[in-house]
Amino acid sequence: MLSRAAKATQPDREALFELPGRCLQPGGPTSPTCDALRCSLGFRTGRMPCRLVSLHVPMPLPPLPEPAKRSTRVAALARTVPATGFLFGSLLAFNAAQTASLVMRPLSRRTFRRFNRWAADTWWGWSVEATKILYGTRLEASGDVIPERENAIVLVNHQQMADIPFLLAFARSKGRLGDVKWFAKKSIMYVPGVGWGMWFLDCPFLDRDWTRDQASIGRTFGHLLRDDVPLWLVSFPEGTRLTPQKLEAGRDYAARQGIAPLRHLLLPRTKGFVASVHGLRSHITAVYDLTLGYERGVPTLWQYMKGYSRRAHLHARRYPIETLPVDDAGLAEWLLARFREKDELLERFYATGAFV
Repeated sequence: MLSRAAKATQPDREALFELPGRCLQPGGPTSPTCDALRCSLGFRTGRMPCRLVSLHVPMPLPPLPEPAKRSTRVAALARTVPATGFLFGSLLAFNAAQTASLVMRPLSRRTFRRFNRWAADTWWGWSVEATKILYGTRLEASGDVIPERENAIVLVNHQQMADIPFLLAFARSKGRLGDVKWFAKKSIMYVPGVGWGMWFLDCPFLDRDWTRDQASIGRTFGHLLRDDVPLWLVSFPEGTRLTPQKLEAGRDYAARQGIAPLRHLLLPRTKGFVASVHGLRSHITAVYDLTLGYERGVPTLWQYMKGYSRRAHLHARRYPIETLPVDDAGLAEWLLARFREKDELLERFYATGAFV
C-alpha cells in the first residue's frame, strides 16, 4: 500500500517508493528488498536492476507539484502579489527605521535592542499572519510541551526555505518571534531587507571557514551574554537544504567514515552546535529538537506564499541544558543521536502521515 507521500506525487512523476525502505520498479513489480541506499548505489535486486527515473537518489518526499488548474494558479497570484508587495515595501521601511535606531545604541544598548526585537516581531508576525488570513495556513505541533519565553538553542531539519515561515509561526506561539536568531551565510548580511534586519538582531553570520567562524561566533555570543539578550538561536545542523545530490553525497561520506547513513537527513555538522552549547550554556535553559514534515511535497518559499502548502507538521523534543554532555566529543555524539531519532520520526511520518 503506497504511503501518503507517494500517493501525492504528480502522475507524470513515476513513484519511486512505497514505504520508506521500498521502491517501485518503474513499469515493473515492487522490489521489497531494495532500500533507498541500495537503489542509489545501483545494486541489482530480484530479477531486474533497480532503476531511478526522475531522481538520482529517492527522496522521502518530492517537491510540491504546482496546481493542475490554471485558474487556481492565477487566483493564487492575484492574492499573493499584493501581499508580497506590501511585505517587501514594509520590510525596507523597517530597515530604514532600524538604521535610524543606531543613534540609540551608544546611549542605551537595551533600548536599541528592544526596538529591533519589536521590529522583528512585528514584521515577521505580519508575514505569518498574511498566509494564515489568506489561506488558513497552520502548523500542527506534537511532542513535548515547549514553555513560553524560554532561552534555547533550536535544532531543525532543513528541506526548503518554506521551513522558515513555519518555524516563525511556532516561535510566535511561544512568545519568541522577535527573539529568533539564525545562523546564516555571511553573504546574506548584505542583502537589503532580511539580511540587514538579521544584522540588527545580532544573528551569527558564517564564512564556512571554521577558523574565522569560531572567533565571529564567540564575539556574537559575548554581546548576547553581556546584554542578557532573550533568544531562540535557530540552527540547521545539516548546514544546507536537502537535495537528492546532497543526500547521495552524504551517504558516500558516511560510508567512507564508517558511519551508518541516515535515510531522510544529512549527517549533522557538529562544530557549530558544540560551540553554541559551550558559549551559551549559562544563558539558555534548554535545547529544542524540532522535526518538520510536509504532507504532499516539499514546498518552495514562493509556493508557501501562494498558499499551496497550507499545513505542516512539527514534532518537538525539549532537553534541559543540564542533561547535555559537557565535553566536545559527548556533545557531537549527542547531536548525532538526535538526528538518528529524527530520521526514525520522519520514517514514521512518511509512512503514516503522523509523527506519533
